[in-house]
Amino acid sequence: MHLRHRSAADRLPRLTADTLREGTAALVRVEPGFARLVRDHGPPPLWVRAPGFPTLVRLILEQQVSLVSARAVYRRLCTACGVQGGRLTARHVVTLGEDGLRREGCTRQKRSYVHGVAQDMTAGRLRLGAIDRLPGPEARAALLAIRGVGPWTADVYRLVALRELDVWPHGDVALADAAHRLLEWPTRPAQDALTAHAAQWAPWRSVAARLLWHGYLSLRAAR
Repeated sequence: MHLRHRSAADRLPRLTADTLREGTAALVRVEPGFARLVRDHGPPPLWVRAPGFPTLVRLILEQQVSLVSARAVYRRLCTACGVQGGRLTARHVVTLGEDGLRREGCTRQKRSYVHGVAQDMTAGRLRLGAIDRLPGPEARAALLAIRGVGPWTADVYRLVALRELDVWPHGDVALADAAHRLLEWPTRPAQDALTAHAAQWAPWRSVAARLLWHGYLSLRAAR
């Protein structure tokens, strides 16, 4: 069974609470693992982050480390800059400098990336607000042009900040682990195989990712 694809005329540009429910309903009809997940744990959260510099910095910090570790470093950066509510700005980071980033726990590579993004934004060479208004493929290309932003970071930014409907973050280890367990595959799938399988979940791959993350986190919380 295949999902019904929206026409260009009725495709919604952003994931909302309503389209999350619509996508979840469509996916549980075609994927038994998703139906079991929703039955056992309920529907997934929307998981939205505001587009802009703070979210991009957090995603760079989250590359290849746990969310807990990345969150701790980000909080230290905010404290060092005297920022309330996590609203770190590019100017804060430029003022803090790479030495300040190092003192707050950023690795050499990540502090280079974060500081470089901050410098480009304060100099006007990078305008994330302009990227937010681009169509999906163009937004992805523009994000990939930023030093330190690879395919995973670009796609997760599109998922949680731009809230595109049909994005699959190739390379996400948690999604592969969740697919192994919740879809009852014999082994954890290779990333290429999982991405190929996820093609059948279009035009709701952003919802499918949220369903799998929800299952992954629910199982971890239950341990």
